Amino acid sequence: MKIGIVCYPTFGGSGVVATELGMALSKRGHEVHFITYKQPVRLEQLSENIHFHEVNVPEYPLFHYQPYELALSSKLVDMVKLHEIEILHVHYAIPHAYAGYMAKKMLEEEGIKLPMVTTLHGTDITLVGNHPFYKPAVTFSINNSDVVTSVSQSLKSDTLRLFKVKKEIEVVPNFIDTSKYSNSVSDCHRSMLAPGSEKIITHVSNFRKVKRIDDVIMIFYNIQKKVKSKLVMVGQGPEREMAEELVAELGIEDKVLFLGESNEIDKVLSFSDLFLLPSESESFGLAALEAMVNGVPVISTNTGGLPEVNKEGYSGYLSGVGEVAEMAEKAISILEDEATLKKFKENARNQSYNFDIYSVVPLYEDLYKKAFEEINA
Repeated sequence: MKIGIVCYPTFGGSGVVATELGMALSKRGHEVHFITYKQPVRLEQLSENIHFHEVNVPEYPLFHYQPYELALSSKLVDMVKLHEIEILHVHYAIPHAYAGYMAKKMLEEEGIKLPMVTTLHGTDITLVGNHPFYKPAVTFSINNSDVVTSVSQSLKSDTLRLFKVKKEIEVVPNFIDTSKYSNSVSDCHRSMLAPGSEKIITHVSNFRKVKRIDDVIMIFYNIQKKVKSKLVMVGQGPEREMAEELVAELGIEDKVLFLGESNEIDKVLSFSDLFLLPSESESFGLAALEAMVNGVPVISTNTGGLPEVNKEGYSGYLSGVGEVAEMAEKAISILEDEATLKKFKENARNQSYNFDIYSVVPLYEDLYKKAFEEINA
């Protein structure tokens, strides 16, 4: 099948999932076309089954903001006709599903039927999409998709609560390619982040307010009083400066390392002993899953899709939003005993196998087939 994928080509969860899905589909013999404004960061190499088409938005003095949706929908039409793309999979309701619908209607004028699958990832629904300014367009885009999926049961429930959705929403969870990960970590490599017996605690995010970066630091501040440890902060965003100021205020600059955006997240995680994710909301919690597949137990909030990923008392622990002291206590209970830490690490890796990509990709293939058959019936 020839599949067009539209996504944000960034470090964010939706872009990572879309890219990994496309690469997995190509290995299963499908021809995959990524259509976006730059090559996705996780798209390691192009091949005979993987293609990238850049969307250029021409500058025009009339527009205060350049109309990406127009450029994207036009590019979709051109690529569908040129490469005979059979199905379109858009990640994020806006602007991608909206642009996809316009492309569908333009292609219909030329007698071409293009089924569209829309995957909802979270902020496109709970934060951006629910804004009164965007809500009608998001509702329209969802209802005019041929198949709609969400990455968690929690996100499906939020979508049905916030929007007047007429379409059935299929839950297809995020995933990870467990075959890419090994347990080979040397003490030499580990010592680059923390010497000797110090524990390594990690947080990875885009440093937005919703990630509650101050809670990450305060949880660690409580942990390091009881357990010799270092905190590794991976990512970049608006809360970075505040985080550095808080670390200085607490006097723990020598115990916290800010790495910024990194292409070696998996290497950092493979050295880690614990992962902190005290977010205000998470539609799924892909960062937690990436930690778990590296054998890192997770201390997280119980919001959104996180309870569907992080199994309480098995792969880690869950607490209410803002429960900093409780999260620190649970973290210490894992870290202060080597046998307990070893068991949680094993459990975390085992839990990640429930989300292996090769179990999830066939679910998308079935939905592509369903959408294709329905539109051509």
